[in-house]
Amino acid sequence: MMDHWYTVWFALLAYVGSLFLFFPSRRPARPAPARFPTVNQSRVEHATRGTFMGHLYVDHSLSIRVGNGGGTGASKYLRLLVNCFAYWRYKPDQPRDDPRYTAADVTVVIPSLDGDTDALRDTICSVLLNDPLEIKVVTINRNLDKAKHLAASLSKKIKVLSIDRANKRHQMCEALPEVTTPITIFADDDVYWPPTLLPWMLAPFERERVGGVGTNQRLRREKHPNVWNFLGAAYLIRRNWDCTACTYMDGGLPCLSGRTVAYRTKILQDEEFQYGFKHETWRSGQLNADDDNFLTRWMVNKGWDTHIQFHPKCEVQTTLEDNPKYLKQCLRWARSNWRSNWTSMFVEFSVWRRHPWSTFAVFQTTITSWSIVLDTLLTWLFWEVSATWHPEWFKWTARSLCYLWIFLGCRIVKYLEHFWRYPQDLKYILLIPAFGYFHSCFIKLYAMLTMHVTAWGSREGADANDNERLVLPPKYSHSTDPAVKNSFNIHDHDPHDESDDGDTNSLPEYTDAGYGAASDVRDDDGQDINIDECSALLPKYTVNQEATQESLD
Repeated sequence: MMDHWYTVWFALLAYVGSLFLFFPSRRPARPAPARFPTVNQSRVEHATRGTFMGHLYVDHSLSIRVGNGGGTGASKYLRLLVNCFAYWRYKPDQPRDDPRYTAADVTVVIPSLDGDTDALRDTICSVLLNDPLEIKVVTINRNLDKAKHLAASLSKKIKVLSIDRANKRHQMCEALPEVTTPITIFADDDVYWPPTLLPWMLAPFERERVGGVGTNQRLRREKHPNVWNFLGAAYLIRRNWDCTACTYMDGGLPCLSGRTVAYRTKILQDEEFQYGFKHETWRSGQLNADDDNFLTRWMVNKGWDTHIQFHPKCEVQTTLEDNPKYLKQCLRWARSNWRSNWTSMFVEFSVWRRHPWSTFAVFQTTITSWSIVLDTLLTWLFWEVSATWHPEWFKWTARSLCYLWIFLGCRIVKYLEHFWRYPQDLKYILLIPAFGYFHSCFIKLYAMLTMHVTAWGSREGADANDNERLVLPPKYSHSTDPAVKNSFNIHDHDPHDESDDGDTNSLPEYTDAGYGAASDVRDDDGQDINIDECSALLPKYTVNQEATQESLD
């Protein structure tokens, strides 16, 4: 990770540079060499002054010079170049030989609506192969019996809890009072862990200031992927890219995804956190969506560091909708981004000070980045500027290369590794810009206009009580019980206090041979867990770990 002080200056230079480019330049354009005719300056000035690029001319090296405008265009490509550098320079934290935290220091909490599905069974089996101390499945009352039957068929490590109605935040908090381990991991009920996940996920917690750790994520590969599978995979690729680059630059990130994320338990068991988590408001109503965004912002506002472990041995596979319902997922994510990023920048403000590059590269783009508008203006501008270029072959070659970069080239950089691994997906390459423009024109705009809607939208039964999601919250008052702690802040933490460290014995052996390598895992009573059955049910990971590791090294 780069030094925080340098990233502050770097972000400031980016802002100042963008603003400088915005104001008109009064410097006269230098004549082009005789072998290339000069651009009609009056035409360019009339067409471009007050947009985002202007006063362009062609010099002897065929370069294009920007004289004024360009705030939005310059910032877009600045973000791309810097994030490319950061992504390729990033290195994950390596597990130690004598780690402070082991699998015995972890409790996994899995909120579930259905209580017993094939996806939930696969999730629990993959978690059991990592041998945490305990798994708590929290469902709703009407599905309690199904969840208990599932737990009894797999392991005594699993404890089932329930609440009256579906509410993910309340389901998560239901399990927290019973957690006794220093680390709590939240996991969705449709994820699949590699058997090597926990050592890598716990490694960043060796640093006292780290409060939350996320993983890189990948879509579970179908035998015959369709258009929707590709779009889902592309979304996770973009997300991994942004999280990894921002983590390297200044320790920030868009969001610690709730698909699988680890926190220090003492943060989650704090009274003020639990009240705020269950009573977050948007406008005048109580907000029960966006749980992972709230948790991420809480880390930032309370002074805790966050970290992403981007490594094949810490890669979580998940599923997304493989049909038009995927658009409803995108709409829900877009609404969450609007609400959370607006809150981060204009209500809480901490991200401006703690994560300046992440604010510039991610948060403010929710408001400023409208790709269809920017790319249309860039296209029109270059057409006007190149209108008088000669010879004709040069003009049309330059236009073709410029438009290829604007519409496709700058976007596929993030997907090169995916296309190298799955060349058959090249047939979908034009979907990358096409869906980006569709998202900008319709999904993002509609999400902005409907931020008050908190419906899940893509999961049956999840919205049964949606009319109760935006309700007026009760007023908060601190507990008068002196035994209840006030809000836990990293600045109040004594780095020499080892009371929360838990067991520091050596990690159990983890192998790359496959899920069957963990068949000696036992539950709390010393009885063998039904790992063979779990292993047979789990999908095989399709990650080419050697190739991915080479790219990381």
